[in-house]
Amino acid sequence: MRLRSSAYTPLMLMAQICALLGFACYAVVLTTLQEEWQLTNLQSGLIASAFFFGYMLAVPLATALTDRVDARKVYIVGGLMATAGLLGMGLFAYNFWTALFFMAINGAGLAATYMPGLKILSDRIESGEITRHISFYTAFFGIGTGFSYLCSGWILSALSWHYVFSIIALGPFAAFLIVLLLIPPLQHEKWKGAIQIRLHDIFPVEKWRLVLQDKKASGFIFGYTAHSLELFASRSWLVAFFVFCGAVSGETFILAATTLAGVITFFGVPASILGNEIAIRVGRQKWVCIVMLTSAVLGIALACSTGQSWWLIVALAIGHAIFIMADSATLTAGLVISAQENIKGAAMGLHSLMGFGGGMVGPAIFGFVLDISGSRSSQMAWIWAYAAIVIWGVLFVLYELRNGWVAKTAR
Repeated sequence: MRLRSSAYTPLMLMAQICALLGFACYAVVLTTLQEEWQLTNLQSGLIASAFFFGYMLAVPLATALTDRVDARKVYIVGGLMATAGLLGMGLFAYNFWTALFFMAINGAGLAATYMPGLKILSDRIESGEITRHISFYTAFFGIGTGFSYLCSGWILSALSWHYVFSIIALGPFAAFLIVLLLIPPLQHEKWKGAIQIRLHDIFPVEKWRLVLQDKKASGFIFGYTAHSLELFASRSWLVAFFVFCGAVSGETFILAATTLAGVITFFGVPASILGNEIAIRVGRQKWVCIVMLTSAVLGIALACSTGQSWWLIVALAIGHAIFIMADSATLTAGLVISAQENIKGAAMGLHSLMGFGGGMVGPAIFGFVLDISGSRSSQMAWIWAYAAIVIWGVLFVLYELRNGWVAKTAR
């Protein structure tokens, strides 16, 4: 029985939540592993970055395949890869190098689910405002990561860090089952016969060049890169930041650091959806610039709040989370509707590749700056670390305003 096109969205949202349950596992156990494995802040950041490195390695092939076969097939493989990466972390990782390997496998699995999941929707939705389906899909990234913090924190409080990864591996496996059993194949397969994927299919440089020549589309891609760098660096270190704040102030926070990080992440969901609605009315490019500048200010304010009352720290963290995510759906939806149809798959691949490239370097930059400016025990080190990740959004806005990105596309 063929589903109505609108029925695919809730199924894919449910699958995405499950697929993302492993996203924050490492952020939750970061301080535990730092002590057990004697890691520096840079090494800790590099393990978080390995997740995004694996994503970057896999996403060109995954998105290239979605232009040739039903994205459902790619998603199924991705769900199994993410499951294997999480089980590897829980059962076999014992030091910095093994953690790098299994986190990269986990990231590669996410690469084969996140954008292919969006392609599953765009291939099957036949009517309505497609950008609204996209905005919900991208916004539910926040729900998945929020539940990841919560579930990982609850497991860590009851069991060891090994169980965090091993139990959470059930999440991407459930996503695999949802797509396998509940999403029917496309009626007309895109590609007949043997599938031949060549190097220029995986890295379609010519198509990427065409995408980047479109100033409107390339602006959304560069904006997504800066957005992802700040977002993923912040989320990777948020639990550790709350632990530091509690130690400095001597106050007991209203919730455990892991639970608090999860709850705050949920605020990004309505922020992303409402942000897209605001962007439709005021202009996508204008909204992106406003959000990035505000996010930078709130990020620095949050870093400066250490030693203050817990309610002020939490309020600033919520504000920062809201404005980090307020342009997320806008950037992705803007790229999807502005890219030419014949290179849309390549454009989405480049968008995801560069975005998660920002996510790859963000946590490492944060940890490196912590190391060189006083380590995790210094308030100034945290301020410099936050400054090092929010500055990229400010530079993006200044660059695009100078090049007339807002004015040209508005006309």
